[in-house]
Amino acid sequence: MSDDPVLARVDGPPDRAVGHVVLNRPHARNAITVALADGLHDALVDLAGRARVIVVRGAGGHFCAGGDVDEVTRLRAEGGAALRGLFEAFHRACSVVATLPVPVVAAVEGVATAGGFELVQAADIVVVRDDAVLADNHARLGQVPAGGGSQRLPRLLGSQRALTHILLGERLSGTDAVALGLAWRSASGEEFDALVDEVVERLRRADPGATARTKRLVHEGLGLPLADGLARETEVVLEHLADPAVSERLARFRAR
Repeated sequence: MSDDPVLARVDGPPDRAVGHVVLNRPHARNAITVALADGLHDALVDLAGRARVIVVRGAGGHFCAGGDVDEVTRLRAEGGAALRGLFEAFHRACSVVATLPVPVVAAVEGVATAGGFELVQAADIVVVRDDAVLADNHARLGQVPAGGGSQRLPRLLGSQRALTHILLGERLSGTDAVALGLAWRSASGEEFDALVDEVVERLRRADPGATARTKRLVHEGLGLPLADGLARETEVVLEHLADPAVSERLARFRAR
């Protein structure tokens, strides 16, 4: 396997291609370095132009164990500007997901802790193994969330529940994550790949224009008052229905 910290490939025919991103530092449980964060961002942006759906996984049986301690120590010794570069690179990688026109699926096995848990929070759809371990363990190490967890987790769970998980560093199984709404579904180790394939197949067959516009609506709406979000929804729906490709599909549906 390549020594690159992030691997990317595209499978399938061009009109229904699937993009695969693999965090590739298995010896470190795919811990985050500047190179991994930059590679993740670049792979997501590249594959979004060539695939209908993107799946992010970790190599070696783990998703991502968070920031690489050796990298953090080295950058800290170089000064605040160097350390800031690590956090900003990872923020870019997580934040770009919301801007992409295709869905990004996190397929979580093993550990997804600290920054790995924060990457899970940034994904569009999350599927997990039953025995996965998810946690924001920054507090256990006397640290502060640095990959967006202080902002995304409250939006997903509400402020009180988010603070509970962040401050206590509670470990969640895959089934716990589903119960909380942090993941869509979980499966045993034997059935996990089939679950990922099911999600991918459903997404790759979806209308790409509808998918892109729906993603845009959801992410834009999070920053708007409800009334403005509803008005924006109407504008986007009208834009979608004016698309000639959509008109053709509606005509075929009526004919059936």
